[in-house]
Amino acid sequence: MRNKVRYDNVAMPIFELHPQLLADCHRLGRFDCCHVLLNKNALLPWFILVPETNLMDLFDLPQPQRSEATHEAGIISQFIKHYLGYPKVNFAAIGNVVPQLHLHVVGRRPNDPCWPAPVWGNLPDGPEYTAARLAEMTDLLVRHHALRML
Repeated sequence: MRNKVRYDNVAMPIFELHPQLLADCHRLGRFDCCHVLLNKNALLPWFILVPETNLMDLFDLPQPQRSEATHEAGIISQFIKHYLGYPKVNFAAIGNVVPQLHLHVVGRRPNDPCWPAPVWGNLPDGPEYTAARLAEMTDLLVRHHALRML
C-alpha cells in the first residue's frame, strides 16, 4: 500500500495486492470483501481470497469484515465441492511468507499429488490453467456466486 488518496481529509491507503500473490496467481475478480485469486498451478484448485485491509491477521479484522471474508471463503469452498468435484477443502490464513492477509481455500481429494500432506511445500510443479478453463471457472463464479470482474 504505497499511494494515498485523500478521503474526507483523511489519508487512506490505496489497496494493492502483494506482488508475490500477483506472480503466483490469476486474478479472477472480487466479491464484496475479498479479491479472488487462483494459484497458477492447475494440479489442485487453490484459491486465495484477499480482503481489502492493511491488517495482517484474520482475527484482527473487525467482526463484520471477518464474517464477510469467511463467508466468501465458504462460497469458494462450495464451488470447489459442487462444481469442481473435490470432496475435501483445506482452509488457512497463514501469512508467514506473504505478509498481506490472504485466505487459502484448497480443494483436496485422496490420491491428489500431495495427499495427505498439506499443499504448502509439498505440491509439485504442474501445468498452468488454460485460458479456456480460467474463463469457464470465472464464468461459473460470476453467474452462480456473484463474482464481479475487475
